[in-house]
Amino acid sequence: MRCISCENFSLKIICNHCQEKLLRPSVSKRELDDGFVVYSFYKYDEIKKLVDSKYYFHGDRVYQVISKLSFGRFKPDFKDMVTVVPIDDHTRHGFSPTAILAKNFQHPNLKAVYGTLQATNHIKYAGKSLLYRQKHKRGFLYKGKKNLKIILVDDIVTTGLTILEAKLSMEKNGCEVLFAITLSDAKQ
Repeated sequence: MRCISCENFSLKIICNHCQEKLLRPSVSKRELDDGFVVYSFYKYDEIKKLVDSKYYFHGDRVYQVISKLSFGRFKPDFKDMVTVVPIDDHTRHGFSPTAILAKNFQHPNLKAVYGTLQATNHIKYAGKSLLYRQKHKRGFLYKGKKNLKIILVDDIVTTGLTILEAKLSMEKNGCEVLFAITLSDAKQ
C-alpha cells in the first residue's frame, strides 16, 4: 500500500512521516460576516487531496487519521456540557466525514450527537460560485433537543454560508451556537 499523501510505501493510509511532519495542524480563527467564529486546522490547499478523499471508498480511513491529528488535539476549556453537532452527517460512500470529525472531537464536557441537523436540499457546492450558493440553500432541518449549547462541525469552510445557515437553524430551536470548527479553510 502507498501513503495517500506522499505516495511512498506504507502500511498506513497516511504514513508516519506525513502525519508527523506534513500534517501538523495549526489552529486558525476566521470571523464570518456576522462575527461568528470558525476555527480550522489546515489550509484547504495543503490538504485538498485528503479532504477530497471523502468521495472515495478509502476516505473514512483518511478522515480518521486527520481528525485525530487535528480535532483530537484541540482542547478548549469547557466548564458546562456542550453538544457537538456535525453538519449534515448523512452517509455518503459508506461514511460521514462530519460524523468522523465530531467523534474525534473529545473532551469530558463534550457530547456528540448524530443525525440531528440534516439538509433537505442535497446540493453540491464544490466549485460553485457565491451567487449559486446564495440562491440554493441547504434547507437545514434540526431534529435534536432544544436550548443546548452547540459547537457545529464541518469538514471545510469556503464562503461560510453553510455554517451560517446551520447556525440559524439551531438558533430557531433555542440553541446557542458557540462557534464552528472545521478541518480546513479554503480562504486562508
